[in-house]
Amino acid sequence: MRAGSEGSGEGEGLSSLRAFAHSSSLHGISHVFAYGAVSLRRVLWGAFFLGSLGLLLLVCAERVAYFLTYPHVTKLDEVAAHNLTFPAITICNLNEFRFSKITRNDMYHVGELLALLNDRYEISNPQLAEPHVLAALRDKANFKNFKAKPFSMAEFYNRTGHDLADMLLQCSFRGANCTARNFTVVSAGLGARCPAGGGGSRQPLPAS
Repeated sequence: MRAGSEGSGEGEGLSSLRAFAHSSSLHGISHVFAYGAVSLRRVLWGAFFLGSLGLLLLVCAERVAYFLTYPHVTKLDEVAAHNLTFPAITICNLNEFRFSKITRNDMYHVGELLALLNDRYEISNPQLAEPHVLAALRDKANFKNFKAKPFSMAEFYNRTGHDLADMLLQCSFRGANCTARNFTVVSAGLGARCPAGGGGSRQPLPAS
């Protein structure tokens, strides 16, 4: 009775597998699990099916391994030029304003904006300043009997911004010396003055 039950279960499993194979769109599987006795045709179909499946898995594994190497292609084109124009260069000082150019009137209007004064017109963090800087800051922040004058932010930027002539130590391009006259002041960010050379140069250098 037990052997008959096991044989019946195996037969039902094989029958279900054959039914799935014949209803599946997977190419060749219906020929492998065809009804009837095992034949040379079914064996060949089985070999072809397993070979194709193995080849598919091999190609997939190879592509995944290739992807994990993160391949990339770098393309570099080199072009020889007989004449070069002065390159586009923009120089900006991280310190937008010169402290020596800030006046008492500037301090009154934008001292808090510059984080030099607090909302009570008092020096912020005086312990962080060097003694000579603190002395100059106290003098500029002394508003006793002071009458404020009209203030222009554009004029403030132009007057207190850095001058390239004071920052440029040495400049040369293709054997020719360049100076601050080869740069034009442009605005960057919140109106900061930045010297720019190249496309905006007032006096382009000869490309020789």
